[in-house]
Amino acid sequence: MGNFLGLGIGLSQIEGMIPSHLQAMNFPGLASFEEDDHGMIRLAITSPKANAQIYLHGAHVVHFQPIGLAPVLFLSEESGFASGQAIRGGIPICFPWFGGREGHPESPAHGFARTMDWAVESLSVDGDEAILVILRLESNEATRAEWAHEFVVRCHIFVGMWLVMLLEVENTGESEMTFEEALHTYFAVEDVREVVVRGLENTGYRDKVDGLASKMQGAEPLRFTGETDRIFENTAAKCEIEDGVTGRRITVNKSGSKTTVVWNPWIEKALKMKDFGDEEWRRMICVETANAGVNAVTIGPGKKHSIRVVISPGSLPSSEGR
Repeated sequence: MGNFLGLGIGLSQIEGMIPSHLQAMNFPGLASFEEDDHGMIRLAITSPKANAQIYLHGAHVVHFQPIGLAPVLFLSEESGFASGQAIRGGIPICFPWFGGREGHPESPAHGFARTMDWAVESLSVDGDEAILVILRLESNEATRAEWAHEFVVRCHIFVGMWLVMLLEVENTGESEMTFEEALHTYFAVEDVREVVVRGLENTGYRDKVDGLASKMQGAEPLRFTGETDRIFENTAAKCEIEDGVTGRRITVNKSGSKTTVVWNPWIEKALKMKDFGDEEWRRMICVETANAGVNAVTIGPGKKHSIRVVISPGSLPSSEGR
């Protein structure tokens, strides 16, 4: 992945609300901060390796497309882009809890990290023109009102022919803290009914569609025939997403994670989601790198914990006509 020493500093030609310190980080022609149509700041990557878009809102990767391949991530056409609102699709970051917060129904689903603006710690380019950006979220008055702990979370995002994300949580307080976390990845597929997920065979899971009942995935790979929301526990396995229509195979290889969540809302739930198209359930699946439930993480003062995922998109004809 290179040393990410940085090849130079250039000033952005972008006008608008981009702060000068972000403009000074730009690598013109490779990676630049820009303002989208909603007034939100994102990092636009157009390197010889891949195109990508990463929002400071939520440290959210919404687009990743290696050169010559089709987009890897799904983003809903109905997603909102607004302060305090989660983006539907891409790779939301769930922290410090996953799903609803137990005992706190008033708290936002999946925590607060995905709806807060993150700071840019660094932006660099290696000798192969792959991009590394590090984004940071620190405890503050707003986070303490929801969760009384001191922390720094850093999200390292590497964009080359593959996508690598490392989420590092540091306990900067004086007491232990327990948290859940997830890289809630939405993958683009042609038709979920023709998709197979391999790597979770003979693994136990909790079925959220069936009241969190404990079940076991059989010896066969996972297929989709209806609403699916499964929390696979105590697994560090690599997963492969095989698209039966296109022949594409995406590899999801993780470390530091003992939970894998697989989700598709199917027909009825999709109709109830305001930020999700009625028919978009056909074109996505979530395979999430996580630590949740029985795999929640506890770290002491001054300690760190990280999860890492490497997404290798495999070969597929270009996206022309898609």
